[in-house]
Amino acid sequence: MGANLLLWIGQILLALAFLVDGYIHTIGFDRSSVQPGMTWLADVGRDRMRIIGGLETLGAIGLILPAVTGILPWLTPVAASCLAMVMVLAAAFHLRRAGEGQNIVLNVILFAIAVLVAYGRFVVAPF
Repeated sequence: MGANLLLWIGQILLALAFLVDGYIHTIGFDRSSVQPGMTWLADVGRDRMRIIGGLETLGAIGLILPAVTGILPWLTPVAASCLAMVMVLAAAFHLRRAGEGQNIVLNVILFAIAVLVAYGRFVVAPF
């Protein structure tokens, strides 16, 4: 399997994960904020979560659309880098809160995939 194919798989998986996150943080806020392990959403607040969810959705689009269209394809690794930073901030947020250590696992996994995609598209197999 070539680097380009592996990067596309990473981009698609990352985009799907952030599209789901974006949905949960915006449209699904009311339902999600009462679920066990997700009560932190209410502490952050609906308006802030709409902003975060919107940025996650835009990041997901940025992982795929520029690469597919060939229009400003350098935005793909930039989007991956920005999403990696969002995961660093999310992990720091959950680390400071008691009982939310399990949330950091997903943050670390998404961070790792985002860093690999960013590095891969900047260095290994740019468009």
